[in-house]
Amino acid sequence: MRGADRFRIRIHPLFLAAGLVSAFTGELLLFLAATLAALEHECAHAFAARRYGFSLDKLVLMPYGAVLSGDIGGLGRRQELAVLLAGPLANAATALAFAALWWLFPETYPYTDAAAQVSLSLFLVNLLPAYPLDGGRMLHLALAPLGERRAQLICRAVTLLVSLLLVGYFVWTCFSRPVFSALVFAVLLAAGAFGGGRYGRMTFSREKHFARGLEEWRIVIAGSRTVQDAFRYLREERYLVLVLFDGGEFLGELTEEEYLKAVAAGKWRAPLSDFLPKF
Repeated sequence: MRGADRFRIRIHPLFLAAGLVSAFTGELLLFLAATLAALEHECAHAFAARRYGFSLDKLVLMPYGAVLSGDIGGLGRRQELAVLLAGPLANAATALAFAALWWLFPETYPYTDAAAQVSLSLFLVNLLPAYPLDGGRMLHLALAPLGERRAQLICRAVTLLVSLLLVGYFVWTCFSRPVFSALVFAVLLAAGAFGGGRYGRMTFSREKHFARGLEEWRIVIAGSRTVQDAFRYLREERYLVLVLFDGGEFLGELTEEEYLKAVAAGKWRAPLSDFLPKF
């Protein structure tokens, strides 16, 4: 179940270590620019998910960027694609905004060049068809008609191929000036090859919550609204009751158990009134 509506940010100890290293090496401004670009990227994902009534509300700042997680069980594939695209598009919009700024005020270029490059890099890198990047998740969505197992195998193979290409690029740079970041990125992608294709899934167990008691939350909603429309009202700390009306006429009440049966059956586009008890 979804928890409270709080966007939680946690800082990994290695993130702080990377910040200290960047301060001693004179790269602190670049590190801060990369952090802000990563936050913008992940917040765009979260805002897009929230638009559909789903929650991506746990963000961890890592030395290589940020990791966002939450419950989007039942999110449609078109909607998931929109959520995935939100992050890269936000970075692309920022890079274009900097380009427009340079056009109007060329003197700002030396102060914003690094931030623009970071935003553009995040946009391009996240379109790579490799886990755990957005491009890898998009590839997983595109391969869904082939079946989950086959889609996973293909995505892992493509991710490992991209990782090997990055290792090859690192070896090539060793003959001049080694780009160690390419090697680190290759290792991260190789590890991500065995990650999941989506953000996560939710469970519907209520036994532990009933044991300690729950506050009832009654929501008045049109019976013509879909199962997906009501999903946003699920809360871990409250028991949901949907009070259905149609043109001002009372239709009945849908308990949380009855509603969750529709969710478990994947009836996301069906109207809520279809699941009222038949007497």
